[in-house]
Amino acid sequence: MLITTLTWDLEGLAAELHIPVIDTLAYFQDGRKASFIIERRLAYEYLQGKIAESEGASYDVFDRDGKKWEVRCLTKRGMYFCPSYMKGKGRVFEESGFLDKLSEVEGYLIGKITDFPTVPIYQVDSSQVMKWWRRGDLGSSTQIQLNKAQTLFQA
Repeated sequence: MLITTLTWDLEGLAAELHIPVIDTLAYFQDGRKASFIIERRLAYEYLQGKIAESEGASYDVFDRDGKKWEVRCLTKRGMYFCPSYMKGKGRVFEESGFLDKLSEVEGYLIGKITDFPTVPIYQVDSSQVMKWWRRGDLGSSTQIQLNKAQTLFQA
């Protein structure tokens, strides 16, 4: 469900960074880099909450009521719902760790950074992710492609 949209002045941002617009766009469409600023804008502007105490926490932000949320970026390569320690070379998906994560967080706040400098933010509650998992919508490791994510978020 679309809950808000974050926007930036791309030309102004590029000027402040002293790099070309094309490089600014490439930087902020990379989920590993964009997540830092998306997390903070959501925590402070949208949730009126705060950032997790540690980068190693199993969640990224707290809302004003102290509920925990995971922030993810939807990129041209898609996204995943499992814990980040399960993604990357040599790492494996473990269903128990994924289910533990779902039980700890309220849900996911997902920024579609493919549209940067306009970033639609979707909220998906953990209960909905569990429904998708049980139906087989998330594949075998919870990683979904961009078009699949857009279809699920619109349903």
